[in-house]
Amino acid sequence: MLVTNVSLATTTTSCVKVDHTQIEALFEKWNASLQTGDAKKVSENYLSDAVLLPTVSNKVRLTDEERIDYFEHFLEKKPVGKIDSRTIRLGCNKAIDVGTYTFTFADKTKVSARYTFTYVWDGKDWKISSHHSSAMPEG
Repeated sequence: MLVTNVSLATTTTSCVKVDHTQIEALFEKWNASLQTGDAKKVSENYLSDAVLLPTVSNKVRLTDEERIDYFEHFLEKKPVGKIDSRTIRLGCNKAIDVGTYTFTFADKTKVSARYTFTYVWDGKDWKISSHHSSAMPEG
């Protein structure tokens, strides 16, 4: 008879307490960073390896440099975002904010889009881990 003694290490995950209001505020923080006109400030909302599937570009942005490049062009239009509808789901050190929003630009044109922001707690702050935005297919 063979008997082995296996000891399994137990890891405990400490979940940061978060509520819907705090996750809603992350969009407002992101939107306020758009108002600065500084693409680097917008990019600071994202993890360094976050995925951005942007509204007005076909290129997937996977690095800080690629996200900054996208936002430099997007910010030229002076966008202001407004949430039209949203659903928030909370998890352990993760959150999802999904819904629809509308951007109004300096020239008064608008684009309505569907969005998904996924957030993670990086040990110090909530950061965007992925952001998908696509223009509404129906006018």
